[in-house]
Amino acid sequence: MAQIQSNGPAEPLPPESPADTRGGSFARGLPAIWGDALGRSAIRAAQALLVLTLVSVVIWALTRVPVVVTPILLALILASAIGPMVHWLTGHRWPRAAAVLTSFVAILAVFGGVITGIVFLIRSQAKDLSAQADVGIDRLHGLLVQGPYPITDEQINSIRDSIQKFILSAAFGSEALTGLRVAAEVAVGAVLMAVILFFFLKDGEKIRIFLFGFLPVAQRTKAHVAADRCAVVLGGYVRGTALVALTNALIVGVGLTIMHVPLALPLAVFVFIGGFIPIIGATAAGTLAVVVALIFNGPVPALVVVIILVGANQLEHHVLQPLLMGKVLRIHGLVILLALAAGTTLAGLVGALLAVPLTAVGWSIIKIWTGRDQLAAASAATTTAAIEPPGATEPEAGQAKE
Repeated sequence: MAQIQSNGPAEPLPPESPADTRGGSFARGLPAIWGDALGRSAIRAAQALLVLTLVSVVIWALTRVPVVVTPILLALILASAIGPMVHWLTGHRWPRAAAVLTSFVAILAVFGGVITGIVFLIRSQAKDLSAQADVGIDRLHGLLVQGPYPITDEQINSIRDSIQKFILSAAFGSEALTGLRVAAEVAVGAVLMAVILFFFLKDGEKIRIFLFGFLPVAQRTKAHVAADRCAVVLGGYVRGTALVALTNALIVGVGLTIMHVPLALPLAVFVFIGGFIPIIGATAAGTLAVVVALIFNGPVPALVVVIILVGANQLEHHVLQPLLMGKVLRIHGLVILLALAAGTTLAGLVGALLAVPLTAVGWSIIKIWTGRDQLAAASAATTTAAIEPPGATEPEAGQAKE
């Protein structure tokens, strides 16, 4: 059979479908319904939902074991803050274990000494404070009854009876048992945190190398740089917060001492501790100082305490925080507020305590992994050889072997 030959020009091939040109190789193997723009958007939405589901499950699982997760996070934050002291001691030819033990004992001695001093101070003034409290409560009662907006004795007695009924009720008993259980969990968590902190300070580098060994070789450099950056952020956050809280405590303590408010030193310590919980802690500690001044000194000194607290708060937000922590956190105030709301909703007081540092760490990791942190990217280029042993890098695809 004779072959049919065509001498005319070859017919042009049909153009590729929009799914082939716009979706690339990913869309070429998909049905037409998934290959267009809407189909690809649906696939991306499904992937995003899967990722959000995984993140939600992980967060839910972590919140189920707070006795384990919270000590680990707190120990990690404290290790980042105490690490420079350990490095300084080891740089002066101290053995690693001795440097860690010395730093650890020094921190425990400071906290233990402060708590012991406060307890003895309160016990030594307990009788005088009790008598002054009775006088102050009577003064406050007279102010409420004879003030511009008087409250009758019947209303005050009704409130007092309601409080007494609640204390004697079964609900208060269950709440007390819950409080005892929480106190036991806090004690166990504190011991566990101390043990974890010791091993983080002693073997932190070994733990990091072990964990990063599960990552692909090409990602280990970024992981080490991100870990170093997170340590800087956490350490700077803790030290900066401590300096800000110490300044506020000194201002409030001096003001309370000048005005002869009882328990000025314990109240200043509460202000210092409350400084580590953004917004919530300072408000609670300040409220306690105002109540003490109102009961023991009267309404005018309490108003002066409010003015002192407002001035210290303005100094903190407009001078101290931008100066001490602005370059470390680099997070907008709205983000901090949202992080506090989310942390408080998920984990209560502990969530409020950890929300800001964890948000700062997450943002640092995102910037490093996406290349937005130019300083970290430059340091990654100079530390690759120090982090990875020779010959550890994987050959690129298509690289010819000599």
